[in-house]
Amino acid sequence: MKLERLPQGALRVRLAGAWGLASGLPSFDPIRRELASEPPPGRVTFDVGELKEWDSGVLSFLVRIEDLCSERGVATDRDSLPDGLRRLIALAEAVPETKDAKQEEKRPSFLERIGLGAQGVGSGAVEMVHFLGEAAGSFARLLRGRARFRGVDLFLLIQDAGAQALPIVSLISFLVGLILAFVGAVQLEQFGAQIYVANLVGIAMAREMGAMMAAIIMAGRTGAAYAAQIGTMRVNQEIDALVTMGLPPIDFLVLPRMLALCLMMPLLAVFADFVGMIGGGVVGVSMLDLPPIVYYQQSASAVDLVDFATGIFKASIFGVLIAFSGCLRGMQCGNNASAVGDAATSAVVTGIVMIIVTDAMLTVLFNIFGI
Repeated sequence: MKLERLPQGALRVRLAGAWGLASGLPSFDPIRRELASEPPPGRVTFDVGELKEWDSGVLSFLVRIEDLCSERGVATDRDSLPDGLRRLIALAEAVPETKDAKQEEKRPSFLERIGLGAQGVGSGAVEMVHFLGEAAGSFARLLRGRARFRGVDLFLLIQDAGAQALPIVSLISFLVGLILAFVGAVQLEQFGAQIYVANLVGIAMAREMGAMMAAIIMAGRTGAAYAAQIGTMRVNQEIDALVTMGLPPIDFLVLPRMLALCLMMPLLAVFADFVGMIGGGVVGVSMLDLPPIVYYQQSASAVDLVDFATGIFKASIFGVLIAFSGCLRGMQCGNNASAVGDAATSAVVTGIVMIIVTDAMLTVLFNIFGI
């Protein structure tokens, strides 16, 4: 960039070579000094005859020069600029900046943040209750034989939540049983009661850990998938299309997922119980030198059908909660790709929290009733 004073008192700004944002823009200090000099220039003209390549950087530069001239009351002459540049400058000036466009957002006060948080919790609770009512109505229509969904979708969901989940459930349950046995063995061996490791692992897996670990795994695996699937359908307006065709989204999307998890979670819990006991048996046989038949007999005498029934009942409840949280967050998803990821994350967090809270409540109730 070169500045030149013309005999008529004008200031000519000469631009040459390649101009772009990547190469950087020159300083505006020389132009400021020329505009502040005495006598000030009567007008500012531009010479772009030697300008070769340019992008939006030269546009920003020229607009900034015109702003400086406007502050000093100096006119600018655009006649020598290319037609494209003149049109871009005119377009930039077509929508003037609003008065408060650069005003910093005021941070709400502490009490205001508390109120907004409470309001968000309240609205979320209302939406959850409303969704729960719709899901209950869908189950009622199912009992009357009036629910509208495809049977093939239900079978595919059962396969996804059942057989395809067995590998990860097997791995985690085996490791959980192994860890329980190892921790128990370290303590019980001090009293010569290492045989009761079988009781510890069997009862813990049958009543609590089998159902809970399977539920947590399914919340991260299947609950997040449900939220992402339904959220993507909302982004693509497929749910709106279902409503337009007269198909209730709760029946068509939510009900099959709840049924699939409610049916498969008890089976997964029972499978997790036995795999966890096998993991405990590995520790008992290899670390405590217990004969396999002794470990089996001790486990069979310690665990009864009531223990298994307790875990199965919990697993059924957990399956409904996982599907409920995943479908709820999917239905609440926004209309962009980022919202789909947020819905999946929220579904996992909501599902795990509901599982832990429900398990604690059921455990206390079973203890009160002596189950």
